[in-house]
Amino acid sequence: MTGKPALAAGIMKFTFHEAAAPALHGIDVSIAPGSFTAILGASGSGKSTLGKLLAGWLPPGGHGTFQGFLELSGRRLEFTGGAADPRIDPAQWGRHAGFVPQDPAAVLSTVRATVAEEMAFGLENAGTERGAMRAAVGRTAGLLGLEGRLGEDPARLSGGQLRRLAIGCAIISGPPVLIMDEPFASLDAAGARELSTLVRSLVADGTAVVILSQAMDAALLEAHHWLVLEDGTAVAAGTPARLASAPGLPAAIRRPGQEAMLPAARPASSPPGAPAALQLRGVSFAYPAAPRDRAKRRPPRRGEPDGEAGSFNGRPRVLADIHLAVHPGEIVAVTGPNGAGKSTLLRHFNGLLRPTAGTVLVGGADISAAPVGRTAASVGLLFQQPRDQLFERTVSREVRFGLDRLFTPPEAAERAAAALDATGLADLAGEHPAELPASGQRLLALATVLARRPSVIALDEPTVALDGRGLALLDAAVRRAAAEGAAVVLVTHDLGYAHSTAHRIVSLDGGRLVPA
Repeated sequence: MTGKPALAAGIMKFTFHEAAAPALHGIDVSIAPGSFTAILGASGSGKSTLGKLLAGWLPPGGHGTFQGFLELSGRRLEFTGGAADPRIDPAQWGRHAGFVPQDPAAVLSTVRATVAEEMAFGLENAGTERGAMRAAVGRTAGLLGLEGRLGEDPARLSGGQLRRLAIGCAIISGPPVLIMDEPFASLDAAGARELSTLVRSLVADGTAVVILSQAMDAALLEAHHWLVLEDGTAVAAGTPARLASAPGLPAAIRRPGQEAMLPAARPASSPPGAPAALQLRGVSFAYPAAPRDRAKRRPPRRGEPDGEAGSFNGRPRVLADIHLAVHPGEIVAVTGPNGAGKSTLLRHFNGLLRPTAGTVLVGGADISAAPVGRTAASVGLLFQQPRDQLFERTVSREVRFGLDRLFTPPEAAERAAAALDATGLADLAGEHPAELPASGQRLLALATVLARRPSVIALDEPTVALDGRGLALLDAAVRRAAAEGAAVVLVTHDLGYAHSTAHRIVSLDGGRLVPA
């Protein structure tokens, strides 16, 4: 790993337009071909900003002023922060530096109907010959465990599968540099192992791999070099062996293990005969067939079974005969591999999805005929991607949205303030949600749920993108809500968090729910 770097940067200052202080300053990066580099930093440290700058997603001039240099594949660009600075073409830059952001959907075209078409989109735009495209799609899908998903609609992929697809889109053309922001987030254990294997393979083939991470995860111990950021600048650099146990590193990136958290207190017993806060009785679900598939499928003849086993008229069941009861004050964790149907399960709790068979009850009442808006008053849902539920102009307005229709102005203000305080966002009430780091957006989405104090709280991958401080805030908020009588269901791949926080853990696999 000698000679010219595959990617390098000398950052004197990078300041977003209208920002009072630089987002990055005093950072030097040099990444050799065939190397594995981890850039570590807690929420707000500037690591995602650095990743986007290196990947050409924050072209200097368009998004902020930059003083320093960027060098990619032997081409060096000098910047002074003036009008005469060079301009970066993100499309050209992206051919040399593939990028996977924290939100994997942000890298997808959203106009392709299948996983295979989405993966081939960049090659198609580059004029790649059709046979070569098909070969590249098959090869890349094999590396990421997506061979069986090539004909599926990307919109129906799980969070982990969507992340694998985003990585596939970034590597399919073979860029010499690959930058990934929190790539292990929302991956199950098998997906994490496959990604680690992929990183090793890419590095062995000469690709420079850069991973941005909130915490010193075990997978990053294989990196050749660590760079640690705090408050927008580098505070440490060196090998993992030297830095992993070094004193003085930001405490948040150590992400204290769940062994430091006390087990959740058992909920008080419900009164005899009291209904469960949430109950699913024999719930099964299959997504409607795509138009192209409906055209091919004949209806079953009279007396003919409705499709093959495990399906509804040929449509694969995502959920199969689910029985679940969650009582007030109880915390239940749902685990399982990517694509098992965990997010689909949560969307049944408030009626966003309706069962193909079976019944969902909230507080003992069947919600099948209830409008989603009415059920949402009792069931708060935190989506896996916070962008799906954030839309207001300030943090305060976001949390208070809708409260004035349900409560008096003083109570609405009290609930909003309490939710912001519980999630550590009270000092950011006037900020725009889009300006928050990913962890702040996740905590803000959680605050919008907590402010309503629903009887059921459903959380989809709530620990993703949280550093040590954020994880502690989440844990305290979940425990407090349960102590106040809410039934909490959380979907997670973070088994350490599940074991420390939940009263019981169930696993969803093959559409069926079983004790973990």
